[in-house]
Amino acid sequence: VTGPGSPLGEPEKQAAEMIEEQVNAAGGVLGRPVEIIVRDDKSTTNDAVLACTDLIETDKVVAIVGPSNTPNTMAIKDKCQEAKMPLVSCAAGRTITDPLASFVFSVPQTDQLAVGKIVEFLQAQKITKVASIVVATQYGEGGQKQLEAQLKPAGIELVASEQFGAEDTDMTAQLTKIKDLEPGAVVCWGTNPGPAHVAKGMKKLAMTMPLIQSHGVANAKFLELAGDAAEGVQLPAGRLIVVDQLPAEGEQKKVLDEFAKAFKDKYSKDADTFAGHAHDSLHIVLKA
Repeated sequence: VTGPGSPLGEPEKQAAEMIEEQVNAAGGVLGRPVEIIVRDDKSTTNDAVLACTDLIETDKVVAIVGPSNTPNTMAIKDKCQEAKMPLVSCAAGRTITDPLASFVFSVPQTDQLAVGKIVEFLQAQKITKVASIVVATQYGEGGQKQLEAQLKPAGIELVASEQFGAEDTDMTAQLTKIKDLEPGAVVCWGTNPGPAHVAKGMKKLAMTMPLIQSHGVANAKFLELAGDAAEGVQLPAGRLIVVDQLPAEGEQKKVLDEFAKAFKDKYSKDADTFAGHAHDSLHIVLKA
């Protein structure tokens, strides 16, 4: 809820609190009210482990939803498995479920799937040379690994790979190296605020090639942080953030519309991808 991961955790917390109200107003689960306990891991692995231990040993919860990011999820994966505590993560790293752990699950689209969509886009645009710039965390490493695995078979050359720290605000040095190699596109893999600084840095350096972000920035916070530099950015994401552009028919449209309306009515802002992850994770647990 706080720290660098707050653009993900805050909407997830809000969705959880809203769902708790909705479920209890409808009679709870098996005739009992649901209690959703929110712990802030402050975007650090240490706090994630402390929160997880507290939830398992003191609160005696029946399941854990979250954390918001891959490093914090990986920090508690083994603990939840050993305790036979169902963990439904809101993070997208492939490593969360590969290798499989029988009590550990993940809801977001994996980095493997998201990179696959990016490769399809690059092929459609006939782009044959790309550069990557990724956050130096397990999420960034996962994205980089998938880019390396999927670009080459698709006939696309990865001409440069740069990294940035999770709290870095200036990527000029890395972007200058990339610019000199003249790639056809730049792929950035991370969660806010870093990717917004990459977008602003590319605009400052007059880098006009397409910038493709990961689904880790699929919310309004990226637009707010990047400002004008967000114009033209492409990214793969779930349908929730474009719910008003979807065809009227279909079960998915109905679920998305109901959640988007309820979230906007309660919080006076649009639901984003991350609020959607909390929605899906919680409803899986509640149905179980």
